[in-house]
Amino acid sequence: MILYACVVRLQDGLPLSASMDFHMSKNVSDSKRKLRALSVTLCQRPERGTAELCELSIHFCSSGDIASLALCSSSYPHSMAFCFLDEILWEFMSSYKNVAIALASRPYAFREFDSVIQRVKHNFNFAASPPVPLESCPPPVCVKLDDIEKVNNIANGYPACSDLSGLYSRLTPVTSIGLLSLTLNIMCSALSLIRGAHLAEHSFQNGYEDAGRIAAFCTAFCANIFQCHLYFFHCSARTRKTCGLLAVICFCNIYLYGERNVWLILFHIGVAVLFTLQILMRKPVDRRRTFGK
Repeated sequence: MILYACVVRLQDGLPLSASMDFHMSKNVSDSKRKLRALSVTLCQRPERGTAELCELSIHFCSSGDIASLALCSSSYPHSMAFCFLDEILWEFMSSYKNVAIALASRPYAFREFDSVIQRVKHNFNFAASPPVPLESCPPPVCVKLDDIEKVNNIANGYPACSDLSGLYSRLTPVTSIGLLSLTLNIMCSALSLIRGAHLAEHSFQNGYEDAGRIAAFCTAFCANIFQCHLYFFHCSARTRKTCGLLAVICFCNIYLYGERNVWLILFHIGVAVLFTLQILMRKPVDRRRTFGK
């Protein structure tokens, strides 16, 4: 019998969809943990393989950018398990484009496909005449699960926390104060752009004596826009970049004293400080808390 099945992204093992889990035994839970650990290493393994556990078996099959895995009882025919995995892959690839798969940034982004996996699993488990397995498929490779949880810094079947430094790591939800500071920051960037464009137009008619102030307006505008990027996306050295942008905005506004009065300079710097705090408060979400299902 097929107990559990899922579809993952081959590149990093990100789970995209999975069947409903009605088996709560400790043996099944431990086997699912090993299945998740195995899924992260599929890009280094053959296209088809089987890992034998005590009373259960893990089968996997990969094609293109995705892979399907199934947790079955040891008595379930391996040929039927791979026929099931092939059908799951075909259904998923016919439903979603490669671009959508590549852009998925959170676990189980294709939850609507869960019902498809559940339906196919039910058909293979309880159909009166199960589908005939394909003989042309290559034979599966036997995979050993010894110390697999230590491979590629995997702990308890999940990627290590260092994976959170990637560009597309999920951040904590946006707050109301964050939205307010974002709006004010966009307003400040628009003011800098408009004032810089107006000064540039005037400078072209009367020489280039204001080139320094024009550069300051443009630099402040770019720094505000890059702050917006850091607010929505995580990247390496995010804290240093955020503090550096704050310093640039402060320097530009102080340099523009004369073009802007003191209160306007304080307003721009205050908005930049508030937005900097909001950027630093948005921390990456630990994906290990969301990978379980």
